[in-house]
Amino acid sequence: MLALRCILTSQAKHLVSPPAWRYRIRLQHRMSTSSHPVAAVCQVTATPDKEANFSACKRLVEGAKEKGASMVFLPEGFDYIGSSREETLSLSESLAGDTVSRYTQLARKLEVWLSLGGFHERGHDWENDQRIYNSHIIINDKGDIVSVYRKSHLFDVELPGRGVSLKESAFTIPGPALLPTVQTPIGKVGLGICYDLRFPELSLALQRHGAEILTYPSAFTVATGAAHWEVLLRARAIETQCFVLAAAQVGRHHEKRSSFGHALAVDPWGVVLGDCGGENTGMCLVEIDLEKVRDTRRNMPVQQHRRDTGFYHSLEQT
Repeated sequence: MLALRCILTSQAKHLVSPPAWRYRIRLQHRMSTSSHPVAAVCQVTATPDKEANFSACKRLVEGAKEKGASMVFLPEGFDYIGSSREETLSLSESLAGDTVSRYTQLARKLEVWLSLGGFHERGHDWENDQRIYNSHIIINDKGDIVSVYRKSHLFDVELPGRGVSLKESAFTIPGPALLPTVQTPIGKVGLGICYDLRFPELSLALQRHGAEILTYPSAFTVATGAAHWEVLLRARAIETQCFVLAAAQVGRHHEKRSSFGHALAVDPWGVVLGDCGGENTGMCLVEIDLEKVRDTRRNMPVQQHRRDTGFYHSLEQT
């Protein structure tokens, strides 16, 4: 049995939460007595204020640990969301900078794994080109960085009728490759970021290489989120027969940008286990029962039914 709790805090300016945790329980299922590991999927409202963002994320991580989470997922832009290209670049850091150092110390202190879903990492030729990576960092419970995936699909989209105009490639370098799955306390995790969600080739590649859980930390726009967010996450879960965990940004970051929210946890059958809603910061806690992955794949062996690669490229040869 999967146990679920969604815990939401009232949204406050610059992510500053009250001194004590004042949770509003949206959904509460009786906690299982099983020993399945617990994941915390977080929802935040990052601003250009890096210190306030860290304080709020730290409180979420501490609260998740108190409630038994062994791995905590933070969204894309957990460090900050800038109000301009210039501000975004000026606030960026290297992996050796203060922000990542503070999170490695936090993970070590709390003995919890962290998925930092989209860090503004200065590129390898920063001094010459002033460009960054959008980097998903996994930190283990000893405070070690064990994986850094750099976002490979960049969000260059113009939807004039829907008020969406973003060109991520103007300042971001696409990542060079997918990375192997990461063995974590909750299972083998395959890494993506936000817009990667729209490319099923990525999720299928990660599944073929052992993923039991896929994660898409995001900052979806309100327009695209309302239309596509849940259906895409459920589709990725169904086609790969994996759990899908998607931490999210929510609400207004500054005068130019808002995010859709609805941080989700989805099971391998495509059932939504937790939804943080579209208004408040907070988290969903969910038990990860890997037997559900094995049962789903055994009962409907999609991967065994898949034809060889040549079959799917046969149209290109005609």
